Amino acid sequence: MDIVFVLVKPRNPLNIGACARALANFGFNDLRVVSPYAPSWREAVSAVHAQDILQKAKVFDNLKLAVSDCNTLLATTSLDRRSPTLPLISLPNILESKNLFGKKVAIIFGQEKTGLSLEDISLCNYILNIPTNPKTPSLNLAQSVVLCAYELAKNDFKKKQVKAQVKPSIKDYEITLVALKEL
Repeated sequence: MDIVFVLVKPRNPLNIGACARALANFGFNDLRVVSPYAPSWREAVSAVHAQDILQKAKVFDNLKLAVSDCNTLLATTSLDRRSPTLPLISLPNILESKNLFGKKVAIIFGQEKTGLSLEDISLCNYILNIPTNPKTPSLNLAQSVVLCAYELAKNDFKKKQVKAQVKPSIKDYEITLVALKEL
């Protein structure tokens, strides 16, 4: 499954950079941006270890063009003031649902202030919801991207677990202290 991350009308350059960093952290590299706020897009240079993702990001005038090569479209939304009109997938269940998806999947994120429009959501096959506290249902754009990227990549990273370091025992510390005193 090939994953594309699409930001629709992002306005904050720090969020754009943080989204690119999140993709890099979890092994993704296809970032697409729809109608970014021009001054913010020009300022989006802060992406530690992800400059190449920002530089290669493709910019589109509309969402249809941005996802024209994708088989499955997932609209991220908090559902705060909306009733789902599409099948709903909860983020923790995304890997269990991947057999429903085509070969190229787009995860679509809306503007920081307003989220995705109803028109954008209507283009999608599924709604992807990140469960949160109902009192504060929406997340920052970069937070949403990092959670989705992590959830999609976590099985890949489990295979590459870092070996746990063996902690010295109390006896090892005592031996070291004795040796230091003798110096």
